[in-house]
Amino acid sequence: MVKIGEEPAQLLVGNGRLITHDERMPFLDNGCVAIREGVIVAVGATAELQATHPCAKFIDARGRVIMPGIINTHTHLYSTFARGMALKDDAPSIFTEILEQVWWRLDKALTLDDVYWSAMVGMMASTRCGVTTIFDHHASPGAVPGSLLRIAEAARQTGLRSCLCYEVSDRDGAEIANLGIEENRAFLRYCADTGDDRLRGLFGMHASFTLSDETLVRCSETAADFDAGFHVHTAEGASDAESCRREHGMSIVERWNKFGILKAASLLAHCIHIHRHDMELLRATGTKAIHNPQSNMSNAVGCAPVLEMMRLGVHVGLGSDGYSADMFESMKAANLLQKHDAGDPRVAWAEPPQMLFQENAAIASECFGRPIGKLIPGAHADIILVNYDPPTPMNAENLSGHIQFGFSGGAVEMVLIGGQIVMDDRQLLTVDEREVMAKSRAAAAEMWKRF
Repeated sequence: MVKIGEEPAQLLVGNGRLITHDERMPFLDNGCVAIREGVIVAVGATAELQATHPCAKFIDARGRVIMPGIINTHTHLYSTFARGMALKDDAPSIFTEILEQVWWRLDKALTLDDVYWSAMVGMMASTRCGVTTIFDHHASPGAVPGSLLRIAEAARQTGLRSCLCYEVSDRDGAEIANLGIEENRAFLRYCADTGDDRLRGLFGMHASFTLSDETLVRCSETAADFDAGFHVHTAEGASDAESCRREHGMSIVERWNKFGILKAASLLAHCIHIHRHDMELLRATGTKAIHNPQSNMSNAVGCAPVLEMMRLGVHVGLGSDGYSADMFESMKAANLLQKHDAGDPRVAWAEPPQMLFQENAAIASECFGRPIGKLIPGAHADIILVNYDPPTPMNAENLSGHIQFGFSGGAVEMVLIGGQIVMDDRQLLTVDEREVMAKSRAAAAEMWKRF
């Protein structure tokens, strides 16, 4: 048993196959987690912890898998409102057309209410898939001020641990860019003042090709006031990388380095069209790259060189880019994409689980200031129960194989965040699902008219 202190636990979650993602004790066949005031105080055998904490409430996993809540390090909650939406033009054939004809039209049409309802639905879907922490990257040029507070309101309603930012861009003119900078500033100040342990902020920016040097200076100076990291798309499309080299005489990663964007707290989404020197800069600065395999395939922008990055010591996390709420599926897609790109079935067995379970945990732990993504004493009690009865022996050595081929978001039956049960038997407990979905449909229908 591993424990901290002698205070009695208030809650035990046990009698299940325990995956801790802690290398010291990765798996217990009949394990238990002890929780007090939202924090894990002990991990061990069920019988042992029940004997040690006889007065604690006991949640019986009934043989299900007990594991840390899943973390998504790059998503766009507002993309929820694109589901089922018809385009008004011919289908876009290249990435820049996808941005111009879909996402930049959609985000301009969003109202503050749309921001809230799309966030609610996206967060509910995330919870249903066992995601307990998200890093959202938001844009709503027609409704900038207060937009992050509306997403934070949804986070409180759902209970989801959330790191938010606003996407600064020059594409809509100087006034909107200024509003984006101020929205980031206001939200970073809000997080600092409230001290909510489930809410954090980063400084958001869109991408190199929509940001002038002057705007980058202002972003860098504003973020420095809060010692904040950045959350920015990086070399997602080849055209972005080419334009940066043509207009600035350097790569995108070099440009970020010039303006102080590269740092341990920064997240660079995609990093597809980068080279060895860029990777060395990421490693030297501790900057995190975030892989989004499903979105990259959908947009036909290429395969990120994540295996090479990881071999060089770059920290690579895993996101969804809003494509799916199910991070188990993102992990599987990362495995398949790398095999397909390399033409080698031997590659990418270890790296995608490392991205999802180790790297994402490290990113979230650093951001929120307490361990997340591991079931260890002192960590936030973000826990999920997965309905998985292994058809073959399951042990510490073969966990990745069971997760890769046996787990899915739809098998998650219970979710606890900070020791609070937010989903039980796949029913969300903090929101009225029917009401939220009805209001979301109505809001989306009106937004589509403005699209």
